[in-house]
Amino acid sequence: MTGIAPRTSASPRSRMALHLAWAALWLLLGIASLEFLLAAYGKYWHLDSAAYGMFMMRRGWLWMHLAGGLTTVLLGPVQFFTQWRHRYPRPHRLVGRLYLSGLLVAATGAVGLIASSPAPFAIRLAFSATALAWLTSALTGLVAIRRGAVERHRRWMVRHYAVTLAPILFRLSLPLAIAGGLAPSPALIATLLWCSWVVPLLACETVRRLAGLWRATRVPPPGAVPLPGAR
Repeated sequence: MTGIAPRTSASPRSRMALHLAWAALWLLLGIASLEFLLAAYGKYWHLDSAAYGMFMMRRGWLWMHLAGGLTTVLLGPVQFFTQWRHRYPRPHRLVGRLYLSGLLVAATGAVGLIASSPAPFAIRLAFSATALAWLTSALTGLVAIRRGAVERHRRWMVRHYAVTLAPILFRLSLPLAIAGGLAPSPALIATLLWCSWVVPLLACETVRRLAGLWRATRVPPPGAVPLPGAR
């Protein structure tokens, strides 16, 4: 039988620093997401926009992808509010279903765009990997919650949202790479597409593991005694 010792609670200063760090992170994500939505969606607002370019004949797939993607970008952060999902589980599930519906619409549009794209194979492969990672991580999280594995569901949805941010990160990284002197070649674009979701996933896993190690090394406060029979 394993005993249970009470956990130490973080100091008010540590909790405040953690809350401020999370608030700053969400603020940065919000600003980046808003800028992406205004730029990426705004240029396709008018049907005669020159931005369509090679998408003009495939605009149906493009609209599906943009509409579904807009749903996921807007609804995704709502699902991570702890108080929201604890106090209002039914709205949380409803928003989750709407989110997954938007994801399926966006993924369908992505498949159509990739299948009809004249881009080099390396770019189409990178886009396909991104779409597959996006869809697979969401479905894995869905299977987990259907089986009652709440913690596993939470982990996979965090990973999934990291992939959701891939277009935003790609759009930020490409101009930076060009400004750094790199030519916008198919190889560069494909590499940045891979990095736009692989790097955030690695960062999520690194933070999760470091947090787990930190929790495991926390020392019980003075006077905390294991329960009788603890081994």
